[in-house]
Amino acid sequence: MNLLIKGGRVVDPSQNIDAVMDVLVENGMIKQTGKGLSAPADVKIIDVAGKYVVPGLIDMHVHLRDPGLEYKEDIVSGSHAAAAGGFTSIVCMPNTKPVIDNKTVASYIINKAKAEGFCNVFPVGSITYGMAGDSLSEMGELKESGCVAVSDDGRPVENTELMRRALEYARGMGILVISHAEELPLVGEGVMNEGFTSTEIGLKGIPRLAEDIATARDVMLAEYTNSPIHIAHVSTRGSVRIIREAKARGVQVTCETAPHYFTLTDDAVRGYNTNAKMNPPLRESDDVAAIKEGLKDGTIDCIATDHAPHHLDEKDVEFNVAMNGIIGLETSLPLSLKLVSDGVLTVNQLVEKMSVNPSNILGLNRGNLRAGSVADITVIDPNLEWTVAADKLASKSKNSPFLGWSVTGAATSTILAGNVVHQR
Repeated sequence: MNLLIKGGRVVDPSQNIDAVMDVLVENGMIKQTGKGLSAPADVKIIDVAGKYVVPGLIDMHVHLRDPGLEYKEDIVSGSHAAAAGGFTSIVCMPNTKPVIDNKTVASYIINKAKAEGFCNVFPVGSITYGMAGDSLSEMGELKESGCVAVSDDGRPVENTELMRRALEYARGMGILVISHAEELPLVGEGVMNEGFTSTEIGLKGIPRLAEDIATARDVMLAEYTNSPIHIAHVSTRGSVRIIREAKARGVQVTCETAPHYFTLTDDAVRGYNTNAKMNPPLRESDDVAAIKEGLKDGTIDCIATDHAPHHLDEKDVEFNVAMNGIIGLETSLPLSLKLVSDGVLTVNQLVEKMSVNPSNILGLNRGNLRAGSVADITVIDPNLEWTVAADKLASKSKNSPFLGWSVTGAATSTILAGNVVHQR
């Protein structure tokens, strides 16, 4: 489809563009950006006055559950939810059944996404075989098969020597290691953040130290091996401080947080709300403030959802046995736009964290609106008010603490290689 996206506020931090302009798309590629562009005869005109036109959003942390757990989510439903949320690319984690630890599983995901998906899907391979933490996977094979990073997300690599070797091998292979930073002996039987709320409602707590210690270890390993590392789902003020100081020393560390860590505190667990149970757990107000400050000063590079769908039967149980995780693909954009309305981030900074930086960190060759680039584009209405309702969500699972919330901002058009794959 050839398109002329006309009259929107084009925001492309990669080119320092922030102006009312037009974007011309031909044959799935960006042909030109500029003011007052004329439309050739075969071009469909989309009037986007009053809206943002940005490089397609990229979520670098998604659990698609496919293969093996398709009753929670699959590549079709997950990519549909992504497109509805404004994402043109998502990066899926390896804790599927079987695990993404070989070429066959990676190829299955890539081929199914190309044939049936609503967005680009880039798999992450596992650091260790079967995510068992015993021996390294064949990182070279995983990279050749299309994996853009390696991670045992969902579990930490507990063996420090093995994590060191993983960083060294990954550096040699030119593939990024994504760390799930968690010290399991400190987690113990904890099910939420350790603090006033956990004490008051009688649930076993997880100290923020469990994340801080693991973050410090992996940052030190990256520094020692001179290897890049990316820290997933940062939730504590301690982790923010450790990463900030490491960056100042020149350590090759990047990191992400998720919207729930700058939107909610552990008070959301009151009433034993299993839709507020996640890993790492929701923290306290001081941590939320530190996350926002880390986003503002650039310590935190990316906003990712950690989209973790679960069936109702896995959440509608006692809090202690409920599965960790929430869905996030369709609520990420409005929750993140609130950072702009609250003055935490500018629109340019938000686009950096939701498109430009994820692309650069993973080498996806996306995240820009340059002439000659693939036309992955998100059109955003920052003023659209809507209510998060389970029956309106594209995801198979509905485990969200934001059900019933009134939010502002949404993707009105999601354009993948010049094709409109979602229209609100």
